[in-house]
Amino acid sequence: MWFTTIYVFVFAGLCQTNTPLPILMSLFIIGSFLIPYMVYTVLIDKYKTTKTFKDWYNDYPVKTLEKEETALS
Repeated sequence: MWFTTIYVFVFAGLCQTNTPLPILMSLFIIGSFLIPYMVYTVLIDKYKTTKTFKDWYNDYPVKTLEKEETALS
């Protein structure tokens, strides 16, 4: 995943320079395969969490969230 992110930043930087067009086009085609690969690796990752949407964010007070939920009901 990190390789693809760095690749996109390098490609964007090369687009701002006088890099020959055939090199940019070949890098673009390679990048077209890297983005779906990155999405695939993120989707099959074995990362597990116990948090749910009810946990919200760490910087948001949970009591306020519970008040909003009861107000919406």
